[in-house]
Amino acid sequence: MFIGFKKKIIQFLLLLVIVSLVSGCGYRPSSYFAKKVLGDRIYTKVDVSFATPENSVLTKDALNKALRTRLKTIVTRKEDADSMLKVVYESTTFIPLQYNKNGYATEYQVNLKLKFTFEKDGKVETKRTIGRYEFPIFPTAIIAYDVKLKAIEQSSVKALDQFFAYLAAKGYFVDKQK
Repeated sequence: MFIGFKKKIIQFLLLLVIVSLVSGCGYRPSSYFAKKVLGDRIYTKVDVSFATPENSVLTKDALNKALRTRLKTIVTRKEDADSMLKVVYESTTFIPLQYNKNGYATEYQVNLKLKFTFEKDGKVETKRTIGRYEFPIFPTAIIAYDVKLKAIEQSSVKALDQFFAYLAAKGYFVDKQK
């Protein structure tokens, strides 16, 4: 009985030490710094690709969802926004990575190139990112349409993650200069 009580005290003290280290060191999540750069209210615009408009729609949905869930910002009208984020869908390429013994591709990688243009307080900045996502397919000669759309959506999220990491690093250095 005494051993169980002693174990609980040690666990409590360990938890207390971890909480005090994390809160005492000034830790802030990267979303804090990215939000400092973007502001609370953001207007988003995604240029639609005429060749593949469904890919642009997937990118727009992924962007708005990421801004709401990861950065806790408000996507708003242009007139009410602190900043504007424009995304241009540049290209998508599917690269076969692995083949089976019959010569059919069984795994692909999608590379999605996005160009971000960020505008705030009259300053304009452009950043290009590439989202990569690997996915398996059934060994046939074509990629199923729903698998292709899911891969494009996931690569959009990865490209957005790169852009948010860039903003977080930028916000960190801005915060350090103050």
